[in-house]
Amino acid sequence: MKKFFFLFFCAVPLALSAQQTNQDSVFIAQLYSSMLTDGEAYEDLRFLCKNIGHRLAGSEQAMRAIEWGENVLKEAGCDRVYLMPVEVPHWTRGQQEVGYILDGKEAESIPVKALGGSVGTGGKLTAPVIMVKSIEELQALSNESVKGKIVFINKPMNPALINTGAAYGGAYDIRSKGASESAKKGAVACLIRSLSTADDRFPHTGAMAYEEGVAKIPAAALSTVDAYKLSQLILEKKEISFSLEMDCVAYDRVIQYNVIGEITGKENPNHYIIVGGHLDSWDIGEGAHDDGAGIVQSIEIMRTFQRLNYVPNHTVRCVLFINEEFGNDGGETYASVAKEKSEEHVAAIESDGGGFSPRGFNMDGSDAQLARLESWIPMLESYGVYFVKRGWSGVDISPLKNGRTALYGLSVDPQRYFDYHHSDNDRFENVNKRELLLGSATMASLIYLIDLYGAQ
Repeated sequence: MKKFFFLFFCAVPLALSAQQTNQDSVFIAQLYSSMLTDGEAYEDLRFLCKNIGHRLAGSEQAMRAIEWGENVLKEAGCDRVYLMPVEVPHWTRGQQEVGYILDGKEAESIPVKALGGSVGTGGKLTAPVIMVKSIEELQALSNESVKGKIVFINKPMNPALINTGAAYGGAYDIRSKGASESAKKGAVACLIRSLSTADDRFPHTGAMAYEEGVAKIPAAALSTVDAYKLSQLILEKKEISFSLEMDCVAYDRVIQYNVIGEITGKENPNHYIIVGGHLDSWDIGEGAHDDGAGIVQSIEIMRTFQRLNYVPNHTVRCVLFINEEFGNDGGETYASVAKEKSEEHVAAIESDGGGFSPRGFNMDGSDAQLARLESWIPMLESYGVYFVKRGWSGVDISPLKNGRTALYGLSVDPQRYFDYHHSDNDRFENVNKRELLLGSATMASLIYLIDLYGAQ
């Protein structure tokens, strides 16, 4: 008899656990079905890209996007929507942006894009080109060999790396440090091969930085195709010049806003689970994958919870961060305000890898938090979600790292992202509706599970 009671009482929790798992699976299926059938994220993205367009922090378009985000979150049914002031830079690339390869007497026009934050050329700047393949090679050159020339850093992203983010990180220094390292040697300008996995004629921009105490020289990107062309000419003829003209200008910093929408928790309203992406983009293309996709996915989660009448235990907060691209002012300000208010964040989830098929999550947190995430994967495998790895979660939410808050970055198929990233080719037409909505449903499922069981 004692053995019977022991087996009975052990079996009851197992049965209840199985029942709860089944209920969770049913609700997760409803999330996916609702988004794939009735989701409005794709049309939101169409409006954002086609009616507002690119949205560089500090620009008028960014302010229009902020107003749009506030209105859409209200229409999505959030209990509370408000703006958080953020001081951001204001830089413009201007109207003039041209480049020419000078091969003897002939001049061939090629597309160029100023790197974000670059100074202008002050008219047309023409000088001989010297090519290097890395920052280290540039640093090894004598000042005499570089003085008065335009440095061309022809370093590709490593095509052998399956992780394209790692390939990007391996080449990033040519964009961030190239201008200052060139100026230290006496160069008058710096050109870089675009950080891209595509073979096309779209130059890719992105933030660069000037080292304090070093002369500021103009910096621009060439497309991968034109970088190859220039490199071949240099190898064949040795003496090639380049003509560059850009009229970019930096102005005083201005106030813009993070846009925040909340669904109030019924049991722990002062404990927050946040989801978001960055509302700003670079000032070329339409910012569709980077990061319009993350914005509309996050809004769709709020809309779908309301559509399914899901009232969370914790307050779910959607944050549309401003100025991730040019210094992460939105993320830093949000974390600072949260700390001042002693807000308790259970978890933060970011989508900033583009609107591609979801594969899982990168997770920045404790062993217990990682184990909890891994325990949920069996419920998501049938949706193509299987990847869990400890690693980088995202720029916007990174300032929230404090040893308690679990940070998650949506991991998507990475192979095409850097074809579009920071270029004129990052347009609405290059986002697939179904992949976009699957990403939103995957994040919504994680929020639901964290809301019920906690992050650890």
